Amino acid sequence: MSTVVLREGAFGNATGLACRECGHTQELGPHYACPECFGPLEIAYDFPTLTRADIEAGPSNMWRYKALLPVPADIEASPNLEPGFTRLLKANNLGRQLGITTLWVKDDSTNPTHSFKDRVVACALSAAREFHSKVFACPSTGNLANAVAAAGARAGIKTVVFIPSNLEHGKQVNSAVYTDSLVAVDGNYDDVNKLASEIAGEEEGWAFVNVNVRPFYAEGSKTLGYEIAEQLGWRLPDQVVIPVASGSQLTKVDKAFTELIKLGLVEDKPYRIFGAQATGCSPVSQAFKNGHDVIRPVKPDTIAKSLAIGNPADGIYVLDICRRTGGAIEDVTDDEVREGVLLLARAEGIFTETAGGTSVAVLKKLVETGQLDPELETVVINTGMGLKTLEAISGQVGPAATIKPTYEAFVESGVS
Repeated sequence: MSTVVLREGAFGNATGLACRECGHTQELGPHYACPECFGPLEIAYDFPTLTRADIEAGPSNMWRYKALLPVPADIEASPNLEPGFTRLLKANNLGRQLGITTLWVKDDSTNPTHSFKDRVVACALSAAREFHSKVFACPSTGNLANAVAAAGARAGIKTVVFIPSNLEHGKQVNSAVYTDSLVAVDGNYDDVNKLASEIAGEEEGWAFVNVNVRPFYAEGSKTLGYEIAEQLGWRLPDQVVIPVASGSQLTKVDKAFTELIKLGLVEDKPYRIFGAQATGCSPVSQAFKNGHDVIRPVKPDTIAKSLAIGNPADGIYVLDICRRTGGAIEDVTDDEVREGVLLLARAEGIFTETAGGTSVAVLKKLVETGQLDPELETVVINTGMGLKTLEAISGQVGPAATIKPTYEAFVESGVS
């Protein structure tokens, strides 16, 4: 993207971009790699004094936290899907089954396109507007493509979304209904991401949400952490289980918690963060278990396609956070993922996609292996709706019986 003149207050209280590796700072712009060491950039802020009442007076969506995000003060006036402030449900039934005293499900399947990606896309869209981008785009494992296509349609900006060609049919349809520029690529997500990076470097005016505007995009995940704390009565949970794809969501929930502590909005207390991966794409889990400080890329082979990122950009930071907080990173097989989907559905009436099934299955495994304390208050994050990944469990469920329309047939069926 060429240099653009930014309007005053275009990014709210954000002050610049800071390298997560060497600390180099630079002005706000469509940049994602440090010019000094090529490390990843993230948003730096000068936050104002903020009270709980200030936040509570805001809208019932993620913009109640706009003072903590790289967005303008008038963000609500721009056409957007208004995601966020999704329900936090007390999961008593699931807690009893798993032996956890106090368990909550943060259910982001109720966002506009039924996944947490609506949050990150909302921040990326705001940045794209300020950069006068002509195309809003992304490489995606599915949910992000849905969110980008829908948000672009609402904003009246052209969208182009790139997906692996073997993506679940439901997610392909959920993108194609919003845009006529869905591009299926023969390859896995890492291949799609590489192509997107090449296009971003060649095409003028393209805003790739998770490439050249990634620092702005990633900040949207912080709102998950803010909401959990506010919905718990302005306190932090003891333990959180979060699915890991690129790892950005987990790192930003941790960032949200630390920001709330620094701002005096919650009491400073220890908390533990756990990462969840599917065994067929578990480079971060394997590094954690082997005590490594680097992530070895893998070729994904799992039904949890939304987590199928073999070379996760934030993997090393996930390792750092889980180790620092006393958490862990665990992985589960595809069969366990399916069991996790059914467990959450039949215990709490929440139909999650395979990423959520992964988190629930990992939660179960963490309790069974003694890595998670069942006496401590725990939150598990459901990132998406199960209707998007029907193929994963369609062979596991169906009619208990097929009978004739008579009472005798019902009795004989044994269903009661």
